[in-house]
Amino acid sequence: MLSIDLNCDLGESFGAYKMGMDEEILPLITSANIACGFHAGDPLVMERSVALCKVHGVRAGAHPGFPDLSGFGRRNMSLSPKEVKACVIYQVGALKAFCDRASIKLYHVKPHGALYNMAAKDYKLAEAICQAVKEVDETLILLALSGSEMLRAAKDYEITYASEIFADRAYQSDGTLVPRSRKGAVIEDEEKAVSRVLRMVKEGKVKAEDGKEISLNADSVCVHGDGIKALAFVRKIREGLAVNGIDVTGFSF
Repeated sequence: MLSIDLNCDLGESFGAYKMGMDEEILPLITSANIACGFHAGDPLVMERSVALCKVHGVRAGAHPGFPDLSGFGRRNMSLSPKEVKACVIYQVGALKAFCDRASIKLYHVKPHGALYNMAAKDYKLAEAICQAVKEVDETLILLALSGSEMLRAAKDYEITYASEIFADRAYQSDGTLVPRSRKGAVIEDEEKAVSRVLRMVKEGKVKAEDGKEISLNADSVCVHGDGIKALAFVRKIREGLAVNGIDVTGFSF
């Protein structure tokens, strides 16, 4: 039987600002990528997000990003690999402390936004992320874009990894995501998102923006928690997977 993990980027509220629908989405997913305070989130939100994961039996993961709160971590930054490594250690370590306190395991690490997209192409940044992950906890799983430099680095550093696909993002012909600045980068049609997910899971294929067919591996499918249709997408995707006999379960290796 086919199975797929369903993950969502959550815990992105901070201070007086509320973002996303974490309470509604968490019961419907199997893995949560929790913001660690650099691009979004704060200590109280991190603590609460971990607690919600424990209540709903959702696997908690760290979602480290660039130190860019005002840009939501989606602006490219010129940090050295050494700086990236330190930033990732800092953020993953902070969330791990909350997980330890709640007596749950920190399961995975998924970089956020611009850091994710840059490291998908830049081996040196990918290597810095993998070094950080391994030094914090060598049992952590790296969740990263299928076919990316991050997965190549994970293999080199003997880190367990999971290949991620996206329900709500368009792909370029090289397998990377279309920049959000371009029209059509974010998929808003629910039926289109579901059909793309089903094909990626069942056939390992997706059509890029230029029509090229791309091959990919699918261990986990992501829905962005800050999207206006995030909850609807998660519900529709779960329904579509169930109808097609695909089990929604946390990735394991």
